[in-house]
Amino acid sequence: MNNSFEERLRSLNHRYEELVERPNRQKDCFNGIFSRYEHPVLTAGHVPLSWRYDLDPSANPFLLERIGVNAVFNAGAIKFNGNYVLVARVEGSDRKSFFAIAESPNGVDHFRFRPFPVHLPEASVPDVNVYDMRLTRHEDGWIYGIFCSERKDPAALPGDLSSAIATAGIVRTHDLENWERLPDLKSKSQQRNVVLHPEFIHGQYALYTRPQDGFIDAGSGGGIGWALIRDITKAEIREERIIDPRQYHTIKELKNGEGPAPIKTSKGWLHLAHGVRGCAAGLRYVLYMYMTALEDPSRVTAQPAGYLIAPEEEERTGDVSNVVFSNGWIADDDGTVFIYYASSDSRMHVAVSSIDRLTDYCLNTPPDQLRSALSVKTIRELILKNKAYPGHP
Repeated sequence: MNNSFEERLRSLNHRYEELVERPNRQKDCFNGIFSRYEHPVLTAGHVPLSWRYDLDPSANPFLLERIGVNAVFNAGAIKFNGNYVLVARVEGSDRKSFFAIAESPNGVDHFRFRPFPVHLPEASVPDVNVYDMRLTRHEDGWIYGIFCSERKDPAALPGDLSSAIATAGIVRTHDLENWERLPDLKSKSQQRNVVLHPEFIHGQYALYTRPQDGFIDAGSGGGIGWALIRDITKAEIREERIIDPRQYHTIKELKNGEGPAPIKTSKGWLHLAHGVRGCAAGLRYVLYMYMTALEDPSRVTAQPAGYLIAPEEEERTGDVSNVVFSNGWIADDDGTVFIYYASSDSRMHVAVSSIDRLTDYCLNTPPDQLRSALSVKTIRELILKNKAYPGHP
C-alpha cells in the first residue's frame, strides 16, 4: 500500500498487458462437435485502465480505481475489416450496462477494446439500461444492432423499484463507429430477445422474437417467434407466430430465445438459441441448436435433443450462476465457426466448430422424444446398430 504512484501504475499496466497478451489454447474435444478454449476471451480485467482510473497523480495520488467494472459478457459478434469484433455488454459496479467494442486478429485471444465505449444515441424516452446486442449484416447494406432497452415500469406501485419493461432497441451502422438510433420495436408484449434475419423475406425484414408477459417471466409467451416487418425504420409487430415452442420437462421449459442471427448453409439455416429451466439452484441456462429451411427460415427442419453447451467448471460460477448465454457467432469463409458465449453473467468465452460439424450435429442427432421410455428406446437402437461394426466395445 506504500507503493508510489509510478510504481503502482507500472504494476497495473504490466498485469493488464499480461492478461491481454495471454495466449489461449484449445482444449481437447471429446464430443467431436466443438472445442472450448482454456481462458475467457474477455473479462472485467480487459477493460482499459483509462476507463477505470484517473491517471492524474495530483487528482488521484493513491491511484485508486474511480469507476468500477463488474463484468463483461453477452457480446454480439461480427467479422469486420479482417478482425473478429465483439460488441460486449460491459456492466459497471453501479449496475448500468453499456456497449464496448473489442477486436482480435484471430478470434480466440489478444482481444483489445477500442479507445472509447460505443456512443449509443438515446431514444426519445431515455433507456435506464441497455444490453445484449445482436448484430446482423443485412442484405440492405446496413449492419443492424438489436438490443434490450430497459426502463422502469411507469405503472409500478409506489415503493416498487423493481418492476421494469423491456423493449427491443434498434440501431444501425456502416462502420461500427457511428450508430443511428431507430425507433424501438413496437410490440403487444415485452421483448427481450429479438434478432434480425440477414435477408429479406418476401420483400420484408424478418425478426426472431420472444414474446413474454413480464420482464422476467415468459408467462403465456410460447417460445421463439417469427414476425415480418415492412419498414425497419418504423418497426412494428402486427402478426407473430411461434416457430420453436417451449415444452414441458425439456431444457427450454421456462423460456427460450434466439441467440445470434442464423448462419446460412447449403442445407438450411443454422440457429443457436438458449433454453431455460428451473432447478433447485434457480434458473439453468444452456445453449441448443436447430435448423430451418433455406426457402422458409420460419420452418424448423431439424432439432437435436438436449443442449449443445452447458456451463462447466469455472463457467458455473459468477453473478448469476449456472448460466451460459450467446448472442454472437462468426462463420469464416473456410467454414470455421467461432461461438462466443458468456458464463454466469460474468465473462466471455469462445468455442470453435465448423459449419459441416454443426450441420451434421443438427441433421443426424436424434430429436427429443419427450418421454424417458422413448429416450431409452433411442439409445438401445444405437447400441444395436453399433454391434454390427467391428471394434464395438
